[in-house]
Amino acid sequence: MKIIIAGAGAVGSHLAALLTRDSHDIVLLDEDADKLAAASEGLDLLTLTVSPTSISGLKEAGTPQADLFIAVTPSETRNMTCCMLAHQLGARKTVARIDNAEYTQPRNSDFFTAMGIGSLIYPEELAAHDIVDGVQRSWVRQWWEVHDGALITLGIKLREEASALFGQQLKDLCKPETPFHIVAIKRDDETIIPGGFDELYQNDIAYFMTTKRYVPYIREIVGKQHYPDVRKLMIMGGGRIAVQTCRMLPDYMQAKLIEQDAARCRQLADLLDNDDIMIINGDGRDTQLLVEEGIRQTQAFCALTAETETNILACLAAKRMGVRKTVALVENSEYITMAEKLDIGTIINKKAIAASHIYQMMLAADVASVKSFTIADADVAEFVAVEDSLVTQQPVMRLGLPKGIAIGGIVRNNEGILVNGRTQIQAGDHVVVFARTSMLTELDRFFRKSRGNIISRLLK
Repeated sequence: MKIIIAGAGAVGSHLAALLTRDSHDIVLLDEDADKLAAASEGLDLLTLTVSPTSISGLKEAGTPQADLFIAVTPSETRNMTCCMLAHQLGARKTVARIDNAEYTQPRNSDFFTAMGIGSLIYPEELAAHDIVDGVQRSWVRQWWEVHDGALITLGIKLREEASALFGQQLKDLCKPETPFHIVAIKRDDETIIPGGFDELYQNDIAYFMTTKRYVPYIREIVGKQHYPDVRKLMIMGGGRIAVQTCRMLPDYMQAKLIEQDAARCRQLADLLDNDDIMIINGDGRDTQLLVEEGIRQTQAFCALTAETETNILACLAAKRMGVRKTVALVENSEYITMAEKLDIGTIINKKAIAASHIYQMMLAADVASVKSFTIADADVAEFVAVEDSLVTQQPVMRLGLPKGIAIGGIVRNNEGILVNGRTQIQAGDHVVVFARTSMLTELDRFFRKSRGNIISRLLK
């Protein structure tokens, strides 16, 4: 697959590193030669020092032959412009990173499609969704729903209270009649897509797939009943992610937002005209301020400044003051593992979130959504099975799925169903698949329609 990435900043360089693992033909464009050199170090890709809005530069990069054109420069306007140019030059799919939530509203989709912009990515809004999902449930690390909750994935840190789950092979723990499956395990620095002979251990982060009906049951067996429901939330940092988070909070939740810059506080007061959101001008690292503002009576704390180290330290301080649920924005990928080992809680990384959505656009099969497990080297995707595809030809146990890939459940007629080896997938089923990061493209041949006895090759 030929992929052109415009912009060698944080998101562009992260995408380039991720996509080169799949042996795609990658071209990275930027006007800054130093950024290109840093982003391409050790990677098998082509770099071009050209303006992404230069028609001659786009032609030189091979845009007319591009399967996917991704614009992730710091400028929203530039991203939209170069996507329109790329579309006119012949690029099959275009993706633009934007900073305006209004553009992502469904009613505007046809408008941007007509302009040649196939998809819009607003990482701050996507991150806010993950934050709100996290703070609403203080006992989970990650929460992901398929079909409005027909199936749910829960990432849960297993502590000693979950001892009933330890010491059993998964084939015995997750029987066909069991109302959950363990679909992934994060253990120290290792991510496991487990088989029947694997076991769970204390301090694992286990990813459960279940239906909404059995979420309370899982909460009980992992010993998280005593974790408080979040009613009061404190947020440090008043950037775009914080604004989007506040706008998405449920009505029953109250929030205090602490921002150092007085001018930004005045802007926030206008942006967040909500009686349940209190804007405080101060330093969120000031423990005395936090105590005065009632952090000991707060169930969740979100550190969303632009400084990764500050966010991690602030969450640690909040935990020492009794806050059960903490969320840290960790923009530096090198700190993600450290933050997890420090037991921060939910970790948000915009680059990983944006990459998940762009991955969805790379796949030739019908993919409804893709979700990245930020702290684990794994993704979960919702594929739609089509008539005559390989995945509908035999029971799951006989499909020959590559190692590192597992099917967790299906949604059929809006009903969530957990799968076992004897499950027969049907055309129209929404199939939830778990895979090691960068392996999702290997699933295309299972979900794309077969033509006689000739199966379409993988996109590589």
